[in-house]
Amino acid sequence: MSRLQTDITADLPRLRALLAARPVPPEPELAARIEEHLPTLHSLFVQLYGDRDDSFDALASVMELVVDSWQRRPAALRDLDARRTADPTWFESPAMLGGVCYVDRYAGSLRALHEHIGYFQELGLTYLHLMPLFDSPAGEDDGGYAVSSYRKVREGLGTMEELAELAAALREAGISLVLDFIFNHTSDEHEWARRAVAGDPEFEDFYLIFEDRTLPDAYERTTREIFPEDHPGSFVQLGDGRWIWSTFYHFQWDLNYANPAVFRAMAEEMLFLAGQGVEVLRMDAVAFIWKRLGTPCESLPEAHLLLRAFNAVLRMAAPGVLFKSEAIVHPDEVVEYIDPLECQLSYNPLQMALTWEALATRDARLLSQALVRRHALPEGTAWVNYVRSHDDIGWTFADEDAAELGIDGFSHRRFLNDFYTGRFPGSFARGAAFQENPRTGDARVAGTTAALAGVETADAGGEDRVLLAHAIALSTGGLPLLYLGDEVGQFNDHDHRNRPAEADDSRWVGRPMRPAQAYAARHDPRTVAGRIHARLRRMITVRKRTPELGGNALLPFDVPHPAVLGYQRPGLEERADGLPGQRVLVLANVGDHPARVPAVTFSGLEPGAHELLADEATDLGDGLTLPAHGVLWLRVTPRPAG
Repeated sequence: MSRLQTDITADLPRLRALLAARPVPPEPELAARIEEHLPTLHSLFVQLYGDRDDSFDALASVMELVVDSWQRRPAALRDLDARRTADPTWFESPAMLGGVCYVDRYAGSLRALHEHIGYFQELGLTYLHLMPLFDSPAGEDDGGYAVSSYRKVREGLGTMEELAELAAALREAGISLVLDFIFNHTSDEHEWARRAVAGDPEFEDFYLIFEDRTLPDAYERTTREIFPEDHPGSFVQLGDGRWIWSTFYHFQWDLNYANPAVFRAMAEEMLFLAGQGVEVLRMDAVAFIWKRLGTPCESLPEAHLLLRAFNAVLRMAAPGVLFKSEAIVHPDEVVEYIDPLECQLSYNPLQMALTWEALATRDARLLSQALVRRHALPEGTAWVNYVRSHDDIGWTFADEDAAELGIDGFSHRRFLNDFYTGRFPGSFARGAAFQENPRTGDARVAGTTAALAGVETADAGGEDRVLLAHAIALSTGGLPLLYLGDEVGQFNDHDHRNRPAEADDSRWVGRPMRPAQAYAARHDPRTVAGRIHARLRRMITVRKRTPELGGNALLPFDVPHPAVLGYQRPGLEERADGLPGQRVLVLANVGDHPARVPAVTFSGLEPGAHELLADEATDLGDGLTLPAHGVLWLRVTPRPAG
């Protein structure tokens, strides 16, 4: 008889009794959080696993993990939990600034990264995302996203003890450590994978393994190929002839979350990382974590239930830790993962992609449409806005949005791929195509910001485009994120083609070694590095002292010029009389020529304004002219209605 056919009302009293009977029962602070969040976790378990006889035992084991994890949690992290709980929207401050890097490429090792903390403070970082650093297969590891052990740092980078020491040093410097939680799949060398393939009864249901092609063929009628250059479909064949689910590379095997033991095992890995001092976990590939025959196996309702369940575990055992969603799917699906009960933070891939789209077309209308239509988020959440990441750029805009502006989505993506790989006549960009599918014409683009913006080709507008793209990410709200090295104009790493482990993955072109010479020149205004760094530092400094640029609220501002993007950032609080207070109006010209904004455009504003970046008074009464690739951050005052 299944659990759904039995009385489950006794579960909560049984769980409370089991925890109370422990040799060291939960202390009052933890007991209160368990009382608050256990009913939610139980409800989610019933929805996910209520038809399985082993669901109660799995949940009981998860709760044992919760108590054990909290009892081992260091005092410094408990103090952090208390501060975060008292200020749950701490990440919405305009003082927040994120940075991302690979440990080996930026510093060499975890220990050596300590030497750069002073620079991180100089730049203004409050959040540091270290790219995957766990043990992974030699050679083929998808840039670290094929994890062989969540408890071991990759050889050459350091140790888990050194990771905890670095987390503490960063925390002391006011910088939150962020790591990836690669929870959709493991590498084929993970102990669980080895034991599953060997037929170990404890692990054979940790993955989706089939004896023949019957079910794989049925699933693949509705799933899509993610990495067609690596293997067709969603499955790869094992050496013994069986087939295993592998959404991404052939050495990355998807976990079977329909088995509650998998949830329990991954909850243990998650709590282990929280115990090392990780403050934000980037939830990798969230859209793919649940499979159901006859569906695309993406963004299914159970994916959201799983995220909520993991979140409930954290709210009890490590309440200061947040989730960041990584969902490169349709814009309507991206926002579904952003919720205080799921992922409090989320990458904003649409804004990132459309920033580049606007620079290529010299037309801001599609980006403006997205800010009006798709920027709003639930209270207590925020976007992570970025110019580019370690990964490729996918043109993730909705075809229906583009069609409203007379743009055919398919042909426009082809144009953008050609433009940013330098194949379009007159292009300023020098990116690299990634996973180009000659059958479908699909591709994505990789490269550094300087290479994509035209600095690498010495285009006259290159440096300005770098600053324009970052100005948008810094001013649209949420938490801005820099790929470290881009702030000094680093170029593509074309030498990756000569390194066997990287030669076949063009994304490595955008993951260069730390540009030491550029950093050494960052204070020299005669250099590209010096000019980009100084201007970007100015933007960061202004943002930190501008309250309107905190939070996530954004209001539209219509500009009658296709090349000029406009939006307003309201004050954090309304005036006592209910009228809008001062706002920051952002104007950005994505075109290659000056753009005139007539005075009538500002008729709803008082004529006296203050431009924050130049720190000078500005009169809106006669209109404004923005230079090519120019940006203005204007503090303005709306006129009273009527």
